[in-house]
Amino acid sequence: MNIASLHTYFLQSSGVCTDTRKIEKNCMFFALKGENFNGNLFAQEALDKGAFKVIVDETAFHKNTGETILVENVLLTLQQLARFHRKNLNLPIISLTGSNGKTTSKELINAVLSQKFNTVATQGNLNNHIGVPLTLLNMNKETEIGIVEMGANHLGEIKMLSEIADPDYGYITNFGKAHLEGFGSLDGVVQGKTELYQYLKKHKKKIFVNANDLKQLNKSENSERVTFGTKHSDYNIELLDGSHQLLVAFNNTEIQSNLVGAYNFANLSAAIAIGAFFNISAKEIKVGIESYTPSNNRSQLIKKGTNTVLMDAYNANPTSMMAALENFKQAKGETKIMYLGDMFELGKEAESEHQNIVDFLTENSFGNVYLVGSNFFKTANNSSHIKQFETFDELRETLKTNPPKNATILIKASRGMALERILDFL
Repeated sequence: MNIASLHTYFLQSSGVCTDTRKIEKNCMFFALKGENFNGNLFAQEALDKGAFKVIVDETAFHKNTGETILVENVLLTLQQLARFHRKNLNLPIISLTGSNGKTTSKELINAVLSQKFNTVATQGNLNNHIGVPLTLLNMNKETEIGIVEMGANHLGEIKMLSEIADPDYGYITNFGKAHLEGFGSLDGVVQGKTELYQYLKKHKKKIFVNANDLKQLNKSENSERVTFGTKHSDYNIELLDGSHQLLVAFNNTEIQSNLVGAYNFANLSAAIAIGAFFNISAKEIKVGIESYTPSNNRSQLIKKGTNTVLMDAYNANPTSMMAALENFKQAKGETKIMYLGDMFELGKEAESEHQNIVDFLTENSFGNVYLVGSNFFKTANNSSHIKQFETFDELRETLKTNPPKNATILIKASRGMALERILDFL
């Protein structure tokens, strides 16, 4: 079946589903495969639960009754359908990628643009080769602006996602030491992320660029771009207070965000500039920014007993970890404690990057540090204010016997460390 015909079925359906636990009546079920699952096995279950059509790529699960559609590759078909659907959507799409701050930036941009437009944005962090097509297929004729987050851990991925989403505008949050295992080096990260710039430049589309970031300015040269920053840019935004929840000013309007950490200033600025570019007033931008409350362990400020916690344990890499520590160094509080967990996907750089963090904490003593995980446990450390634990269970015993009180606390780690469990002992 050709994609145009499949798209006709899609328009008749209630939408796309890839999980039989979340089947909606009259949906199209795509039987995706992974290393540990085969969606074809659930084709009949999807039909039993009310699916309109089921897309399979194994003949054993194909029926000749019209309920199933046999294709060569279900994932490729999903991506082709999303691209076809996008070509039929008469709306601008903003795509964003970067090493840190993608999801926060996307949520802020959506909060601002939704003050005036009917928007559809990536849900959570569904930003990969499956998530991007699903985001596009959530858009319809009522959608006025689409916001698509793109994640990548190897070269060529952003190029492929750009070809599916065909964005009109793009933004790269930053280049950092993330996914070094897949990209190979920081140069590889830069090369991979700038695939978005290359796509936009080739198609004569616009790039939003943080003018405070010289790397971004350099990589976006000779492109159609809109700049924002603290000065000498199309949209000037001033940081009034970065020591607590960020306070900024734009067009004589003060905007009090719910975000903690000066490293979030770029994320805030991008949302403000993109909103202004789409003719949203400073007053409406203020409402959008101030309505956004971070969640899911991203830059959250949490009061727990007598302690104040900066919870930033959704993810971590050397760049974001160092930014969090530099910010925490300036934070107010007489008693400061840092709970830091391993950073994942660093490949051969894991040992040196974890040691770099320990060296920084050794040279900069601004609180007690508790390091958790096998990588941090292996680092060299002679400082009395830095303690190392190979597992969370070992840290748990310390938390039980000596829980912190009246402290300002930073919790930062890669998602797999699940350091939010510390909250149970505060």
